[in-house]
Amino acid sequence: MSLERLKTARKKSIGTKQTAKAIEKGATRTVFVAKDAEEHVVREIVKIARERGLELILVDSMVALGKACGIEVGAATAAILDA
Repeated sequence: MSLERLKTARKKSIGTKQTAKAIEKGATRTVFVAKDAEEHVVREIVKIARERGLELILVDSMVALGKACGIEVGAATAAILDA
């Protein structure tokens, strides 16, 4: 399952701002987006990820994405950072 990759990743960005920074720096190839996140929050992340040809994985919920990141709150976006 895709979330397993995120759970076991050594380095990750969590949240929209941190994920956007990682994408802009070219520090990631895989981006996770919660399907239940508000569209206006994740729109730019999805757009940039697609433009750059990054792997874009949709996750069922913000809660599931947050848990996969090891936090106790939901997360709209996250990314696995390149080593």
